[in-house]
Parts: sequence; structure tokens; C-alpha cells
Amino acid sequence: MKILLPCAIRAFSAIPLMLSIPAEAAEPAPAGTAKPNIILCMTDDQGWGDVSYNGLKAIQTPNLDAMAAASLRFDRFYAAHPSCSPTRASVMTGRHPNRSGVFWPGMPLRKQEITIAQAVKTVGYTTGHFGKWHLSGGKPGMGRALPASDPLHPGHFGFDEWFTVSNWFDTDWTFSHNGDPVKVPGDGSDAIMAEALKFIEKNATRDAPFLAVIWFGSPHIPLKPTAEDLKAAGGSPYYGEIHGVDRSMGALRAGLRKLGIADNTMLWFNSDNGAWMDPKLAPGTNGSNGVLRGCKGQVWEGGIRVPGLIEWPSRIKQPSATSVPVVTSDIYPTIVELLNIKLPNQNLPLDGISLLPLIDGQMKERPTPIGFWTHGNTSLENGPAAWNDNRYKLLKLPGRKYELYDIPADIAEKSDIADQHPEIVARMKAELKNWQQSVLGSNRGEDYPEQKVLKPEDEPTKKPKKPKKTTP
Repeated sequence: MKILLPCAIRAFSAIPLMLSIPAEAAEPAPAGTAKPNIILCMTDDQGWGDVSYNGLKAIQTPNLDAMAAASLRFDRFYAAHPSCSPTRASVMTGRHPNRSGVFWPGMPLRKQEITIAQAVKTVGYTTGHFGKWHLSGGKPGMGRALPASDPLHPGHFGFDEWFTVSNWFDTDWTFSHNGDPVKVPGDGSDAIMAEALKFIEKNATRDAPFLAVIWFGSPHIPLKPTAEDLKAAGGSPYYGEIHGVDRSMGALRAGLRKLGIADNTMLWFNSDNGAWMDPKLAPGTNGSNGVLRGCKGQVWEGGIRVPGLIEWPSRIKQPSATSVPVVTSDIYPTIVELLNIKLPNQNLPLDGISLLPLIDGQMKERPTPIGFWTHGNTSLENGPAAWNDNRYKLLKLPGRKYELYDIPADIAEKSDIADQHPEIVARMKAELKNWQQSVLGSNRGEDYPEQKVLKPEDEPTKKPKKPKKTTP
């Protein structure tokens, strides 16, 4: 698949943790602690500067600002990859996406991976996915309603309920509700949030813990906000879609409070990569990565550093901001540790770490670096890569060139200091190489019980059903 990267292309995880999981029944969470509900929200191509709490002036994002004021706010929150499908794979698995073969948008997630939905179901959670999936492979382009015959729909990865499309979506869209197509009028963000809230209310009523994964299709191009949102955004179609996302997040937070479950709900919000920046597009079409260098598709900060929040009133009693680097791969091990989950027959290297010590105010620095790698499917020489620790970021660029940046002091990555710190460059190069070799081993299937990558199933052959219509 040909991917166009319109940003002016310049020369563009830790040593993996081993999740040792014995073959035994899952243990419950520690006595006296109620299992929290978990909601994972993610936008599509929203840049670091596309929230007013990070300086956005074009519009205001009052609901996200209110969430940020009540949250642990991550000022260095990273997407595991500068594009959509790979980052989604990292959320599902806690692993860099190259380990599971999701190198670039539209590539399928292997069934040999154990997803976060499958993990939480072992300790009694009900699971639902709402919105963009983009892990089933297939044709590029606009999101289609996945049929029940699709071998890689969310139901095959642990989701009890799914209201999903394969890729991006806008207004008046047709979604798949557990395999049945349903056309919903109006804003797409409103549509998936309405379905998610139905799922949440159903489970709250029966006092059952749940995982809800809510993946927006906005503000991914093409941009088609409602007329009302376009007007509210001053004529900018990009910020019209952000306006719809903000409204939907407000509806979610209000819904949790109305149901009386907000305190015991762990609510995450982040983007899947930096903003898509193309000077050839019409005014009002581009987002903002603030002062960060680069954009979607690049391993500069602007491609991977995104808005990130956790709101959890029963545990985060003192909202604050942190500059400790975190990454989307951390979501999985955080939840696994929180719920004391043990899964059979797995010994998978994870690239994320548990953030519970950070949530509880006990982590001042990240204990291990974060690795980034694009196009890294066959060789150490393929694709740009980066190695981020608490202070320094080493970039491996095409042509075996390395650059070093002091990120806290140089957020815009303007000053390459590699020549001034050869010892740091040498150490980080060795760590990056070691990590990349581990990733290549995973990609070959060495982590799986079969010790190889199984062949994917055939594409579905059944004709999709005609969509049902819903009332506004």
C-alpha cells in the first residue's frame, strides 16, 4: 500500500519486559478493592497542540480541558508509532507494533497476540469496542462496516460487543453492530459515543465491570464535520471535527456521573499520532503539533508526542501534570498489574511498563527507555528509529546517521548535540540495537507457543448485509 507523507520530509522501550504468565487460573484483584471500569478513548490524527490546555487558540476544547484539570496529565505522552494501525496494536498488546507485524496503516493484527480485551475477560470484565478498528487489514480508504464473516473483526479479539468500522468515518456513516450494518445520521463522534453509553449503562445497571474502547474517526481527513460544528469552529473543517470530539467527551464524562460510576472508572484519553500537516491542503484543514518538530509519519516529537490524560477520581485524588515519558504500550501492562491478571501459556516481551507507581505519585523517572521504529520489518537498517529516555532522545536516521537531543531543554529538537556527547550516543545506540533485535525476533514469531507466525485466514466471502437505519 502506498502511503503519502505530505510533511516536508527531513532526515526524519525499554529493553522489553518479559510478562511471565503461568498456566493457571486468573487471581482476583486484591481484597477490599472494587474492580474499576476502564475506558480507553483515542482520537485519529489529533496533534499535541490540538487542545486548548496545550495552547490551542483556533477553538476551545472545554470538555477536554475540564478532564485535564481533573486528571493526571501527561506532558510527554507518546504514541508507539507515528501512524494509526500500529499505535492501535500497541494499545491492544502492550508491545511495539513491529513485534506483531503491524508496521503501517491497514496491516492486520495477528490472532496469536493476546489483547487487552481478552486479558480483562479472564477476570470477569464485559468488553466493547466502538468506532475505528483498523486492525483487520483489507482495502485502504474509508471505513467500511465489518461483516460477521470478517476473520479479524473485534469479536475475534475479545470484544463482546462492537459498533465498528474498518477505518476512518465522518457524518452519516454506516457502522457494524456485531456484524449487522447500521446507518447512523449525524456526527460520527456522537454516533459512537451514544452506542458506547448504551453499553456502559447496561453494565452499570447490573453492577458489572467493563472495558470500553472508544476510538474516534476524527479529525482524520477527509474532513466532513456537521454544519453546526463547522460554524462553531469558525469555518475550519479540522477544528469542526475536534469540536465534535470534545462534545462527545463531555457527554461521556456527564454520563458516567449520571450513572454514579465516575469515581471508580479509569478513563484514558489520547491521540494515535501527531497531526497530519500538509501545506498544499486548504486553510483550516491542518491541525497543530504546537512547537514540536515534524508530523504524522515521522519520529520527530511532532509525529509521536500527543495529548494524554487519565481521569480516575477514586485513585487520582490530587490532579497534576507529569513530565515522565509514557507511551501507548504502557496501557496494557498498567491494566494487567492493576487487575492482577495471569494468562495461560504466554511469555511475551512487553515494551510498555505499568504506570501504577506514576499514578500513585511514586515514580519520578521512567525506569526504562521507549523505542520507536517505522518500517522495521526485516532488517536493523530499515526505517527511522528513536530511543527516548527521561532526558535524551537518540534518532537513527536514513543513511545510518544519528542525532541526539536533550528533550526537556530542547522540546522543538533544534540542536543536535551528538558530537558533544559521544559516550551517550554510544550507549543509546547499543541499547537501541539490542531492542531492535528483540523486536525482529518477535516479528519472526519466536514469542508464540508455535515458535512461528501462523498464516492469516482467508478474506471473508459472504456478502455484507444491507444496513439498518436508525432515527436521529
